[in-house]
Amino acid sequence: MAFWVRLPCFPLFLWLTLCIITRSAAQGGQKPLQEAAQRPNIVFILTDDQDLHMDSLSYMPFLKEHMIDRGLSFRRHYCTVALCCPSRVSMWTGKAAHNTNVTDINPPYGGYPKFVSQGFNGNYLPTWLQQAGYGTYYVGKLFNAQTVKNYNSPHAAGWTGNDFLLDPYTYRYLNATFQRNHDEPVSYEGHYATDVLAGKAHGFLDDALEALQSEGTPFFLTVAPTAPHSDVNIKRDLINGSFTEHSNVQSPPVPAERHQHLFANAVVPRTPNFNPDKPGGASWISRLPKQNQSNVDFNDHFYRSRLRSLQAVDELVHSLVTRLTDAGVLDNTYIVYSTDNGYTIGQHRRQPGKQCAFEQDINVPFIIRGPGVPEAALTDIVTSHTDIAPTFLSLTGASAPADFVLDGQPLPLTRPMLENTVPAGVEAGDSSSTSRSEHVNVEMWGIIMSEGKFGSVLYPNHTYKALRLVGSEYSFLYTVWCSGEHELYDMKVDPFQLNNLYNTDWSARAMLRRGYGEDLINYSIPLAHTVSSSNASIHEEESDTGRYDAGPTLSQLLPRLDALLLVLKSCVGRQCTHPWESLFPGGGVLNLADALNSVFDDFFDTRLEKVSFDRCEKGYIVNSEGPMWDDTYAYGMVDEVAAE
Repeated sequence: MAFWVRLPCFPLFLWLTLCIITRSAAQGGQKPLQEAAQRPNIVFILTDDQDLHMDSLSYMPFLKEHMIDRGLSFRRHYCTVALCCPSRVSMWTGKAAHNTNVTDINPPYGGYPKFVSQGFNGNYLPTWLQQAGYGTYYVGKLFNAQTVKNYNSPHAAGWTGNDFLLDPYTYRYLNATFQRNHDEPVSYEGHYATDVLAGKAHGFLDDALEALQSEGTPFFLTVAPTAPHSDVNIKRDLINGSFTEHSNVQSPPVPAERHQHLFANAVVPRTPNFNPDKPGGASWISRLPKQNQSNVDFNDHFYRSRLRSLQAVDELVHSLVTRLTDAGVLDNTYIVYSTDNGYTIGQHRRQPGKQCAFEQDINVPFIIRGPGVPEAALTDIVTSHTDIAPTFLSLTGASAPADFVLDGQPLPLTRPMLENTVPAGVEAGDSSSTSRSEHVNVEMWGIIMSEGKFGSVLYPNHTYKALRLVGSEYSFLYTVWCSGEHELYDMKVDPFQLNNLYNTDWSARAMLRRGYGEDLINYSIPLAHTVSSSNASIHEEESDTGRYDAGPTLSQLLPRLDALLLVLKSCVGRQCTHPWESLFPGGGVLNLADALNSVFDDFFDTRLEKVSFDRCEKGYIVNSEGPMWDDTYAYGMVDEVAAE
């Protein structure tokens, strides 16, 4: 049985401020750290459930000052599973969820015990960085179902220093439990969790800076607060296979006392898909009732609570950048800001939550600053969480074991790389240009439970495969549910995903927008508004310019999307980043635009299996996943003639 210590109450924010002031004063005469270590340092700030499409970034002035205005923002960055633990495992391993088999937040299909049983503890990013000579540090939430009872069975490997949040107290803003290195857990009842975390982060940063100065050891520090996640009262230490509506109570996040008065008039942005008059989507979403005013008012309160909870995170960003600056190492440090998945409040009549393939759930913040990274820059190059581990490996010169297959690829970060890297389907400017993927494979298994006062309903059979496709002339979301339902949204003309084209006339034509791709990289447009901005979303499709022309019929388009999804649902390695190579091993087809050539109609219409499920399952069970990709399906393996 684990024991943990309760600390006496104390205004921790004041304590943290005092520590930083005292530390700065004591080091006032200190010279900047030596620049002997040529390899860069990395600070990774990872929030929990932060949205991109409800303006949360606009309420973080320090983030804007230190990251958005001084770095590169990826507007087309996606998580591949819109759920905490599976998403985080994909980040740390560079593998898609169907290759980690960590697909839930609790056992038997997910959580920390599943991560361990799959053999990743000791063979994931921090262990590879340590092998490359990096000091590695972690503060905050690592995985769900890492608890006060199983934290040492075994300890999470790979960290020079760690202080993990533990269930069942991970999401308690005023009653968090942390566990440092191999020590016993400590309860911080009465202290504000994000401020506790900030103090611990600065402690590890000081350790890392000392090792850098004395031994030349570069560092990798992850700081993972739970804000703006809801405050969750988990009823048991470990929920194993028996999750119900009564397993936990999810309430609005709790802001620090100093922030409780902020943003009194803020409401969820009233986009066209907010609490619409007509239901949409598929499965349980299509049966949701329109929210009444009491429901809407509570959800606006939930939204304000999220914004307020992020203010302590914003202060943390400022204090970390200040410390790096004072130490003289900021210019050789990459700082990355992201989150595990997006979030929804009210869109499509949904209660607060995530787990769907809608843009609000999967399109997430990803901002980076550091050596060679352009400032105040935006890019629409398509990237995903499976690219994060390969990117950190590339920046540090570390590598995964030869037999460990990564499903992502490093992000382009410097101005030359960005200017010579284009999404698939955009004509390259010269022979040095490198084509990036135009797709993201999104997947989900099991059940879904929304959050808040009106959302404690458990919906089963929330299993689907989805394809998010962003090319030079098109933008689609295609989803196949385990129930047999399908969704197709043309997001150039329907950015709020209100019109499911799958249930319309298949002789109709999708719209292709001409002129897209001219502003894929922009070095001046700000990503976020100031705090006083309106509730306009920071990035919506309808802001694009260009004319729309008739494209393929849906009967031509859908078989292509099915084929691409068939490859991606079980892809490994390069198949995940270059799936068209699997379909066309002879070359000549690099993107959907190429595949729409009518010479391939028979191949797509009659030679390939359609994506479907044999059964709805709570986890990844291959025998229930329906047809899988087989290389014998590839074009040219049967009687097709080569395309002219």
